[in-house]
Amino acid sequence: MTSGRATLTFFQKTIAVVTGGASGIGQALCEELARNGATIVVADIDAHRAQQVASAIASQGGRAESAEVDVANAKQMETLADQTVARHGRLDYFFNNAGFGVVGELRDLTPEHWRRLVDVNILGVVHGTMAAYTVMVRQGSGHIVNVASLGGLMPTPVMTPYSTTKWAVVGFSTSLRMEAASLGVKISVACPSIVRTNFPDRAAYVQVNKEAYLKRLPWRFMMEPADAARAILRGVVRNQAIIVCPWHGRLLWWCQRHVPWLLAPLWRMTVREWRTLRLEN
Repeated sequence: MTSGRATLTFFQKTIAVVTGGASGIGQALCEELARNGATIVVADIDAHRAQQVASAIASQGGRAESAEVDVANAKQMETLADQTVARHGRLDYFFNNAGFGVVGELRDLTPEHWRRLVDVNILGVVHGTMAAYTVMVRQGSGHIVNVASLGGLMPTPVMTPYSTTKWAVVGFSTSLRMEAASLGVKISVACPSIVRTNFPDRAAYVQVNKEAYLKRLPWRFMMEPADAARAILRGVVRNQAIIVCPWHGRLLWWCQRHVPWLLAPLWRMTVREWRTLRLEN
């Protein structure tokens, strides 16, 4: 096991960029990294909120700055990485965390729903990775952490586009890890289970009453963002290829790999419950 003391030492005096850093898991990662001695770039499309997070970290004695960025824009991601190196001399960690979801059955979705998800959840990760990877290969060191989801390791009915993008992030990250190792660059993918953030509230809902759906979510089983951030960073310290948390997320993943038939009733129940909420045209 990696102790909290070891984690603290590990990140001291490092430079880290976190996309989607203005809220949820991203904000928690920024705060935890800063507590562990890292200098943070809080990158987010919401410039005002990113500045608030950076200022709050600085007020607690941490080192943080903010950057406005749309991860779907490759040029902006390149600029983010290059400017970080220009200011700090290097780039040690790059967390591709920005993302969002669409809730709804495939029969109710349009190509536009898919397009924005792919632009942010897949291409946003690719853009960030490529920008950071170029710098880190040149340095001969660095660690890229792509935040996917437990939904990238198992079926997620009624969130099929979201799940699809997260499976893509897992495949992208584990494949690149093999290429990057001999170049001195580490690649990890984090797959947390449901985390208590504003993510469910910000998702797009198609043909369903949003409030009724939110009431059905298993809130009592959700991780707190700070717990998710600490678990992810412990995995980073260990250089784990796939970081799954919490324990019940690892249990579900084990079941999906070894006894998938055991979970099939759960997925069928999910679809049945959804259809009690689905709005007919």
